[in-house]
Amino acid sequence: MARISDLLSDRPTLSFEFFPPADEIAAKQLEKTLDELAGLSPSFVSVTCGVGGDGHDRTRDIVTDICRDRPFPAMAHLTCVGHTKQGVADLLDDYAAAGVVNILALAGDPPDGSAISGDFRYASELVEVIREHPADFSVGVAAHPEVHPRSADRASDRRHLAAKLSRADFAITQFFFDPTDYTRLCDELAELGYPQPVVPGVMPVIWPKSIRRYADINGSTVPEDLFARLESLPAADRITAAAEAAAELSQSLLDAGAPGIHLYTLNRPEASLQIARELFPK
Repeated sequence: MARISDLLSDRPTLSFEFFPPADEIAAKQLEKTLDELAGLSPSFVSVTCGVGGDGHDRTRDIVTDICRDRPFPAMAHLTCVGHTKQGVADLLDDYAAAGVVNILALAGDPPDGSAISGDFRYASELVEVIREHPADFSVGVAAHPEVHPRSADRASDRRHLAAKLSRADFAITQFFFDPTDYTRLCDELAELGYPQPVVPGVMPVIWPKSIRRYADINGSTVPEDLFARLESLPAADRITAAAEAAAELSQSLLDAGAPGIHLYTLNRPEASLQIARELFPK
């Protein structure tokens, strides 16, 4: 199975993020989305886990199925929240046995904003445990272009990110809407001596109200003019307009030297199909 760290050194990547479905109807929607996006030959995909560390078993099952049945690799999200060292070791054993080689190490979000429980507090601690495993995983970490909402200040945020990257292979960002936030992040990491690839995460605003809520949680600045325009459109037109805006942002990022684009699909194919076809026409 291809390692994401190797893919990023080749050419600009196109990747997609999914979340585990909550019921059978949602599971069928995810399968449909995977079928449609598979035609784009994505470089890789990733699968999240739930808030509070819930759903790691579902994440494992979906990632394992994709790696077995699809011609592209899947990366598993693995969070600190609620996890013991033994629990993480067991999950890593499962992934290694299934041939899964790509892991995204995250702090994760407590279910109610309380303190993180379990044996881990920081993603950097999780990276260390992954590195100690006998399997040679390709390890990614998260980056926040606009600074992590729990960081005391920008300087300490970048130092913490650099510490994670010192043992990781690459980073994938939280979504954002201003390309200068991404280029500033990369410049700051380079100044600290960390040139590892940072893949920008791009969120098409297909559901403005929900994405505004996600942005509040993540500390992402919302472009009010774009959101107001999208909120005024009927659903079909909104998806098209959201994809156009996301494609424009993505092209700016690629022009600035981004090693690829990671699209947050929300388990829907329409916007991602349009964006990919604009960015990488065949």
